[in-house]
Amino acid sequence: MDKNYKCKLCNNNMKFFSTTRNRDYYRCPNCDSIQLHESYHLEKNSEKQRYENHNNDVFDRRYQEFVSPITNYVFKHFYPNHIGLDYGAGPGPVISKILKDHHYQIKQYDPFFHDNSELLKQTYDYIIACEVIEHFNYPNKEFSLLKKSLKNNGSLIIMTHIYKNEIDFDNWYYKNDETHIIFYTEKTLNYIKKTYNFKNLDINNRLIVFK
Repeated sequence: MDKNYKCKLCNNNMKFFSTTRNRDYYRCPNCDSIQLHESYHLEKNSEKQRYENHNNDVFDRRYQEFVSPITNYVFKHFYPNHIGLDYGAGPGPVISKILKDHHYQIKQYDPFFHDNSELLKQTYDYIIACEVIEHFNYPNKEFSLLKKSLKNNGSLIIMTHIYKNEIDFDNWYYKNDETHIIFYTEKTLNYIKKTYNFKNLDINNRLIVFK
């Protein structure tokens, strides 16, 4: 047990939360995030291999349906002339494919598969992070970057599984992926809204939108 473990989102002292599958998790009393102790984080090559083993077929209808809350949101709130960024697009950027099929302008960034840092110097009408924020090693830096990369009145559109206290964490499927190292509650999301000066936060099941 690490009594001096610091939260990577707010830098507060964390408290031990659970040991499950031989890994230690800590919970922050300030921002309420739950984080896997960094000693259990995968080495980069192993992390990349884990992503490559995902089902990355952009033509898979089930895959397309899974991301439909995000693509439907973009279709409803943005036009093809708006510029978007698929952040953490992965080896199978299905969201980008669907949007491009509808003539939307979307670029891809991913530290493993689309590592073009020049894209992070630009600003966007919307940024998509689908099943991405639970992988953040340094969430404070990541959210700061994402906020800076949005145009005024832009939207950060996220999909992740929010943790609720009624969930049995030790048996929760979402924490079993070895690359999932941080989990968010509604309190955590409100902390992010306030800390990074977003105007609005909308939570609709797994779809989360900061504006």
